[in-house]
Formats: sequence, structure tokens, C-alpha cells
Amino acid sequence: MHRKIYLVGFLFLFISAAHSQISTPKFGDGMLNFVGKDSTWSVRFAPRIQFRAESAWEHDGDKFGKPEQSFLIRRARLKFDGFAYSPKLRYKIELGLSNRDIAGASEFTGDSPRIILDAVVMWEFYKNLELWAGQAKLPGNRERLISSANLQLIDRSRLNSLFNIDRDLGIQLRHSFKASENFLIREMFAVSQGEGRNVITGNLGGLQYTTRLEILPFGEFTKKGDYIGGDIYREKAPKLAIGATYDYNVDAVKTRSNQGSYMKNDVGFYETNISTFFVDAMFKYNGFSLMGEYSYRDAANPIAKNCDGSNTDQEVYMGQGYNFQGGYVFKSNWEIAGRYTAIMPKTNFSSNDTQNQFTLGGSKYIVGHKLKVQTDLTYATVGGKSDFLEYRLGFDLHF
Repeated sequence: MHRKIYLVGFLFLFISAAHSQISTPKFGDGMLNFVGKDSTWSVRFAPRIQFRAESAWEHDGDKFGKPEQSFLIRRARLKFDGFAYSPKLRYKIELGLSNRDIAGASEFTGDSPRIILDAVVMWEFYKNLELWAGQAKLPGNRERLISSANLQLIDRSRLNSLFNIDRDLGIQLRHSFKASENFLIREMFAVSQGEGRNVITGNLGGLQYTTRLEILPFGEFTKKGDYIGGDIYREKAPKLAIGATYDYNVDAVKTRSNQGSYMKNDVGFYETNISTFFVDAMFKYNGFSLMGEYSYRDAANPIAKNCDGSNTDQEVYMGQGYNFQGGYVFKSNWEIAGRYTAIMPKTNFSSNDTQNQFTLGGSKYIVGHKLKVQTDLTYATVGGKSDFLEYRLGFDLHF
């Protein structure tokens, strides 16, 4: 499978080179840029890799045990983007090649690895009004919308892993306008399949509806910095972005809206309506950054049942969470950052104990987020008692 992907990619680049103008931009702006001789199309190719080393100590009630250590390629990806026919018709394709990227093969994905991350066409058919079609991230929480290439800490928080709505197949409508000279407003709306990426079996439940509103009262951030971790561009004036998302998944069949596991019962799949709500904000000024998020999930009938009313011991993951993180980037391009995450689950079959995580991290930005070394240390508690201690170290290389 991987050999076929490499071959197709090579042939694609070879054919493109034969019929285009080629530019080799500086590091961080893509590896190769192709533009058609008549300027009616373009392709940019940008690979990236993330390496991680991790050590974790579990707490047994009296003390921390011996460390469990691992090395892994956290992400290895190929990204293609550009325009076709007109700069107003853009596209993006992103493929995942690491085990973590392609994991999750099942009958719902045709028993095939989930290689495709993004495959989306974006058409600006009117002033600041775009129609997206394909597979892409839904307009959910800010932390998920920040690319894994641009994270302030080694990886995203516990809030994101439990509540995010990730990618799905469908259409999106996006619009932005200025209420005044600097006051920017963005609106996003999506209708999607409701069961996550790379699903080929169609809708087992109903459709998923997502809407998001963002306001930027002091204008746009430098180089879209409201979706970049850390103030690596050292904003010369205070910048603030506030966002809110509401997601409604009709007749959802998975435990975390379009994520998690399928809720199977004696006649097929259990269905219930699931609501997920996010509020988030990003502030940056002169090297300092602060991001906050709140999440909440509820379901009409959270406990999955069989036809006779008996429980299946499966349920929708409900509850709420908070995540706050901030940091300061020194002029030497070193950053010190911290994060606090609190999860308050609301379950029937497992613990309702509050989960807390405290993380302290450091980053050296050699070429911004494109080439960096990061490390962090996390201490976690459940119900006020020690749970685990984790240390991580890694580097990122992105063209």
C-alpha cells in the first residue's frame, strides 16, 4: 500500500514538473512549488515528521512505579495543496503514514488503513464566502483546529482527546467580514456524515451539524497566529480571538459524537442525539500567549440499550472540561509554557472522579514551528490522588 502511494506521488510530481514552472522556496514554505505555465493551477508539496521519546511512571497508591519507556514516530505526513483553474478554487490533500496516523481500520473503513486525513476542495464563490466539500476538520475547538505541526507543547490536552469532533466527510460554508476597521467576525457551518474520517459505509445514524462563530476585536493575528501555538511572531499590539462552537449529531451511533467506539446492540446500533459545546479564546502580545477552552457534552439518552430495554454497558461520554495554557517566547526563540487541564466526567458505568493534569514544557524554535525541539513534564491526578507522571521529548521537521 505504501509503495503504491509513493509511486503515485512520484508520478504526480514528475508529470507536474514536465508541464509547469518549478520554484524551490526557502525552508518552511513547502519543499517544491509547481505552477502551470498558463498559471491556471498550482501544487505545493510539503512532507513532515514528528519524533517522540516518552517515559511514564504509574502511581500504585503508595508510590510511583518503574518507568515505561517508548520511542515512536508520532506523525509522518505528506501534504499537497494549491489551486485549480482559478486561485479562488483551492484544494488540500494530507496523507498520514505513521502507525498512529493510519490506525483504526475496521469494517466501516473497508478494512483499510485510514491514510487520508484531508481531501477537500475550497471554492470562494462570493466575497469572503467559501464552500468546502470533502473530508476536513470540522469547525470545533481551537486546540483541535491548531495543526499538530504548530503546537505549543508536545501534544494536545486531555480535553481535546475526550471532547474534540475532529474530521468528517461533508460540506462546510465559511464566511468572514469586518464590523469596523479592525473588528473581524468569522462564521462557519458544516453538515457532515457524523461518524468520522474515512468511513465508507455511509450513515448508520443521522447527520451531524456544526456551527462556529469567532470574533477578533483587535484585528487579525500575524500570519494566522490565532491558530498557532505560542507567540512566535511576537505580536506588536495585543491580539485577541474568541470562538464558540455548537455541534449536534442526530441519531449518533458512537460514544463521543463522531469519535469513540460504535454502540452496538442486539439489532445493530444504538442511536441517540449528542450535543457538544465549546468556548475558547486566544490572546497574544509581545511574546506572551494565553489560550483557554471549555467543553461540554450531553446526550438525550446516553446509556446504550438493547430492544428489550436492557443495558449494553456502553454509553456516551458526557461531562465537561477546562484547559488553560500559556507561555512566553524569549527573543532567543526559547519558550517556557505551562498547561492546566481539568476533566469532570458524567458517567454511569465508570468513575465520575475529576481528572487533573499539570504540564510544564519548554521549546526551542530553530525555524519557528518548522524546525523545533520540545519537551514537557506532566503530573496527573484522579479524584485528588496521584495517577501518573510523564516526561516527553521530541523534535519536529516540517517543510
